[in-house]
Amino acid sequence: MTYPKAGSSNEMLGEQGAALVNKCLAFNSGSGISTMMIMRNIEDDGGVPFSSAGNFGATLGFTCPPENAARLAPLLATECSFEKWDVRDAKALASIEVEEAKKSAQCVLTENIFAAAFGPQSAAGRPYYSAGSVSTEAIKSFRRRNYGINGAILAATGVSDHAAFVKQLEEGLSASPAGSPDAPAAFTYLGGESRVAVSGGSYAHVALAFDGTSVSAPMLNVIKKVFQISGAEVGAQAFATTNLVGLYGGGAGGSIVDGLCDAVTKAGPNLVKRAKVLAKAEALFALDDGSKSLTSAMTASVLENGTFTGATGVAAAYDAISDKEVEASVVAMFKKKPTLAAVGDITSVPYLGSIASRFS
Repeated sequence: MTYPKAGSSNEMLGEQGAALVNKCLAFNSGSGISTMMIMRNIEDDGGVPFSSAGNFGATLGFTCPPENAARLAPLLATECSFEKWDVRDAKALASIEVEEAKKSAQCVLTENIFAAAFGPQSAAGRPYYSAGSVSTEAIKSFRRRNYGINGAILAATGVSDHAAFVKQLEEGLSASPAGSPDAPAAFTYLGGESRVAVSGGSYAHVALAFDGTSVSAPMLNVIKKVFQISGAEVGAQAFATTNLVGLYGGGAGGSIVDGLCDAVTKAGPNLVKRAKVLAKAEALFALDDGSKSLTSAMTASVLENGTFTGATGVAAAYDAISDKEVEASVVAMFKKKPTLAAVGDITSVPYLGSIASRFS
């Protein structure tokens, strides 16, 4: 069950940290059922639970024998009762996750690339790893607004009788909280930079990103592969996340920025052809990489297109992308202000203003 509004980008003022704490409340006491009973029901039916969250949503799920899925699904949408011990433990776990995130250069870089791209005070730019002193009332208000089945997406694999499965779910979820009918928070790409100085070394972690809000997920993945191929020469890694695509790498500040800039401007026709093949293959392999990977792909498709058409639809989406469309999308990205984030020894990392002209 994916809740698109349960990420930190939907936190209101005074709720910062509520998304993380609520992720830590996953599978905790619901109305009329304790944490112990929730976990025992899942385990007795051969299930293994998991949960995740971030800036743009949260997911609760489990893997289990297919015949038990419909019976356990309502446990993904229980109405939290916010027992004192559950909230206390969730806050403590969230604080641990925040401290661990602070020690990870990649986590810090990720938080800062969003802050730079969308503005640190915007809903999309505020950090996800921020438990701090969020109040219990803020945790409650966030969950009641964003963890309802209004707008939620349930994805399941291994279902042999779809009609019977849906009927059973309708009965099982009838008492689940509805939540707010509002759409997830909107945000606008701005472009900018964020720099975090860390003493004690001569190494900088740098990410260079571009606006991907106006392109489809398949196109974003193709562009990511273009950047991945061109960035291999400088040891950089490509990434594509919610409405952002780019490269990141590490090394001496000035040289790694030069390498990233050179790499993303090499999107020639030959790279595009290879990138389309690799992106399509990666998307198709994801459908055959276990139930969690398949349900993630199903959910992403429903969020973007309102439906999921299987491998045939996935292949068709990539086949429909022409080389010229890829090149045009990259050119359009370059016309907007790029985003730069750096963590570590930033003394030799050039400022965004000095490199922005390389993409115009």
